[in-house]
Amino acid sequence: MNYNLNIENEDKVKKPVYQELKNLLSAGAAEKKNLVVALTIMLINTSINLAGPLIIGYTIDHYIQTKEYNGLMMFSGILLCMYCFVFGASYIQTRLMGGAAQRIVFNLRNIVFNKIQELPVTFFNQNKAGDLISRVNTDTDRLNQFFSQALLQFLSSIFMLIAAGSFMLIINFKLGLVAILPALCIWLFVNRLSPWVRKKNAANSKNVGLMSAEIQESLSNFKVVVAFNRRDYFRERFDKANQQNYTTAIGSGIANTVFMPVFSLFSNIAQLLVLIYGIYLIKNGGLSIGFLISYIAYANNFYNPIRQLASLWASFQTALASWDRISKILTMDNDLQVLKSEEIMSSDDRGVIEFQNVHFGYPEGKEILHHVNFRLDKGKTYAFVGPTGGGKTTTASIMARLYDPLQGKVLLKGRDIRSYDAKERARRIGFILQEPILFTGTVKENILYGNEEYAKDSDAAFLSVINNAGLGQLLNVFDEGLDTNVTSGGESMSLGQRQLIAFMRAFLRKPDLLILDEATANIDTVTEQLLSQILEKLPSKTTLVIIAHRLNTIENADEIFFVNSGEVVQAGSFQDAIQKLIHGKIQS
Repeated sequence: MNYNLNIENEDKVKKPVYQELKNLLSAGAAEKKNLVVALTIMLINTSINLAGPLIIGYTIDHYIQTKEYNGLMMFSGILLCMYCFVFGASYIQTRLMGGAAQRIVFNLRNIVFNKIQELPVTFFNQNKAGDLISRVNTDTDRLNQFFSQALLQFLSSIFMLIAAGSFMLIINFKLGLVAILPALCIWLFVNRLSPWVRKKNAANSKNVGLMSAEIQESLSNFKVVVAFNRRDYFRERFDKANQQNYTTAIGSGIANTVFMPVFSLFSNIAQLLVLIYGIYLIKNGGLSIGFLISYIAYANNFYNPIRQLASLWASFQTALASWDRISKILTMDNDLQVLKSEEIMSSDDRGVIEFQNVHFGYPEGKEILHHVNFRLDKGKTYAFVGPTGGGKTTTASIMARLYDPLQGKVLLKGRDIRSYDAKERARRIGFILQEPILFTGTVKENILYGNEEYAKDSDAAFLSVINNAGLGQLLNVFDEGLDTNVTSGGESMSLGQRQLIAFMRAFLRKPDLLILDEATANIDTVTEQLLSQILEKLPSKTTLVIIAHRLNTIENADEIFFVNSGEVVQAGSFQDAIQKLIHGKIQS
């Protein structure tokens, strides 16, 4: 099984511009109707603007030079109406694209965030939270800027460029070649530099994410920073990240502005060539003055989009770099797939959880568990002991299917654990971590997290449920009981209080398997004894797994397993477990 979910793996495949634009436009698929309407308005506006030079040239040759001012006024009125229509249509187009861009980013952020939530724990082990935040916020905002401000202007410039170039070649092929020749030099320049510009923007986006990761890490661990007086350490780390971001920002800034002066130079050269050759043709009777003015206007219509593309191209490359970062998340697959019905084993009530020749190792690391075989029966209490780093928490994580084994199978109630969907698996398995995670809200909301059975109960009804389960005394440690506020991560509470909330959350679900991973490590002796009494009231169907370093917590276990050096073996009696634990610590 492939556990490599690192989104920083680079994609070296270079794609054609049209393919990249197609991929980028796929981000706005939900707004296809509005994009088509806006594109239609843009094509009409561009066509009207292309008709302008022909009308101007015709008016000069037929009405200004002949001094027929009635015709001049008529065509002036026609041009005014045309440009007023373009103004109104452009306003509608801007309104459409502004709203569409905001909806695109709104939906895209939801899609990316939901996709992140679908990914397994392995994904978060391999990627920094700050970088993921940057992809959800910064990169989607850059796409917003592209769709709202640059997309139609970008497409309009391309259409105008092609249409004006075609007009010039059709009207006068030789003069058209003279006008277009400098554009070939621009195309070669863009083709050579675009990968470099995109690389610079991608590097800047990556460093923005890394700087966000540094900020997130230092703020989330600020207690430790203060306790050890290491503000200087994190200042140095942030300064280094900020310096790298500054360097890449300068590089991307230079890359994003390099096109403008080059485009302006070649467009001015093109107009000069058209003027020189046009005067030559007029002198030889091959061209009229009005026609030359129209042609110069078309040359402007050809090169002005190129000037616009000079600034828009950088925005396009930035959007592509951001879309690449976002699409890497969207193309990730959850490796914890649910097996199809034909792959489900027959039900077996004898064991609650069973490991069959399980092997496991983290990505790019050595194998932690190998040839692990054991079975835990219904209603019994099991203890897993062993030295630090021996694999106890990893074993428990595989039981809860936070990870899948590299080889072998894990059976839950006689079925391959991969055949359970996430909702059913979470209902059957309760897992209390070493450091419980809480969310902003109240104690009640955190206890009910993931438990739909009591979600609609009133406070009084839910309090009755807690009392009937023997958990009422645990609420006494909270000043306002169920209504006690919980800040983000539970930082306003002691670790012991957080563990009590996690305990109640898991206990009320009445799971088939309840895993306590050092769940009493930060609880006082009196409360620990109370929890022990509550655990004795677990339903007869519930199998209890205790992972502990404190030996007094495993004295009453029905069976003890010793975990060390990638192996899980039965430890025998309580005294045998003590001897194995002491010997294991000495060996490690």
